[in-house]
Amino acid sequence: MAKTENRTAIEDYLKVIFSLGEWQDETVSNAAVAARLGVSTSSVSEMARKLADNGLVAHKRYGGMRLTDEGLEQALQMVRRHRLVETFLVTSLGYAWDEVHDDAEVLEHAVSTLMVERMDTQLGHPWRDPHGDPIPTADGVLHQPTAEPLATTPVGERRFVARIDDDDPALLRWLAETGIAVDAEVVVRERKPFGGATRLDVRAPGAAVDGHLVAELGDQAVAALLVSVERASPKPLNAKGCHYSDCRHISAPRVSEKNR
Repeated sequence: MAKTENRTAIEDYLKVIFSLGEWQDETVSNAAVAARLGVSTSSVSEMARKLADNGLVAHKRYGGMRLTDEGLEQALQMVRRHRLVETFLVTSLGYAWDEVHDDAEVLEHAVSTLMVERMDTQLGHPWRDPHGDPIPTADGVLHQPTAEPLATTPVGERRFVARIDDDDPALLRWLAETGIAVDAEVVVRERKPFGGATRLDVRAPGAAVDGHLVAELGDQAVAALLVSVERASPKPLNAKGCHYSDCRHISAPRVSEKNR
């Protein structure tokens, strides 16, 4: 039992370290990991030493950590499990997108590799989960679109929602009520001064050309959104499986060599 619990903790840490640095490509701080996992910074420091001893992270005291090549490979395996489980719960079991995270956190450790691959096949090999997070392929390659925070999008320029942070279920429900979902078209119209609301036009996926709604978002909602200059293609645009013309591939080096 102790070995199983220890392995589960290692998997959780690797997944969180990857997720925190996934879109910024930065060294991840102990404080950020502690906040995401709901543990103390001293617990994170202790685990960071264990992960470093096992060759899974490069860690400097007071300097945060980065995944090594081996750590990245294992993290991508866990990310694939988690995001496939979330997609399966929404698509096949009728979960709402704000309900899946906690159950996926449990199931990702319990399902077998065979079950993961069967889910992948039944779902038609999805390339992203309900929140827009890319799902690594069975070969360990993650296709990440070039995206920017909504907070930095110029006023008046059209963008498409590429990813929505899934940490807060209540925020996900509120965004859904405003028509904001993955692939929604958004145009920032105004940013009120002194921390005021951001006003934007929103056209939900599949809505009529003139079916725009007006939404006002606070800082928390704005921070949850990453947007792209292009809408994702429903089908791959090339033999590599990219759904965006501007697509970054994340994989462990030996996986990259294999797929050249």
